[in-house]
Amino acid sequence: MAHPAVVEVRRSDRRRRMVSARREGDTVIVFIPGWMSDSEERRWVDEMVRRLERSEARRRSPGRKGDDALKRRSVELSRRYLEGRAVPTTVRWVPPMRTRWASCTPVDGTIRISERLRDVPGWVVDYVLVHELTHLLEAGHDEQFWAWVHRYPRAERAIGYLEGLSAAAGLGLSGVDSEEPPALDDDPEEAAAEPA
Repeated sequence: MAHPAVVEVRRSDRRRRMVSARREGDTVIVFIPGWMSDSEERRWVDEMVRRLERSEARRRSPGRKGDDALKRRSVELSRRYLEGRAVPTTVRWVPPMRTRWASCTPVDGTIRISERLRDVPGWVVDYVLVHELTHLLEAGHDEQFWAWVHRYPRAERAIGYLEGLSAAAGLGLSGVDSEEPPALDDDPEEAAAEPA
């Protein structure tokens, strides 16, 4: 199996049975019990990297595949969270924007999503789409706007994710657009398994 650029194995004598893995940047960290042999370690590293990659692939947005897929996803999200009332004319990926993750022009119904978001988890892209779709209903960031946006159940978590991404990249981006939303912590996702 081809591994990511860096895999770090952390052994612990206190860990009895559970094997787990998580990604930290470009590094996959695999936690294993100290008693495991080298061959068991190799087998579990392969297994946990495979599980983590499969889990990450499931979380990716269906809209990642192109502009048509992005528009289909937008229509689905509008139906699910905005009573189908937000109907964009176009939704497309655009080169990285300098001050925003995405933008919307309500007058002509166009939504543009920054290419910087292609590799974030799908639930973050979904939040950005819901946010921009809501601008087709409410132009500003008033109470009614946020009431619509918060129908998306992972809205606050996605806002925190974007703020963390912006801070880590030194981009100075405050949110989806020029208004700064409230920040919340993002809990890391982790794959885990128990050896037989």
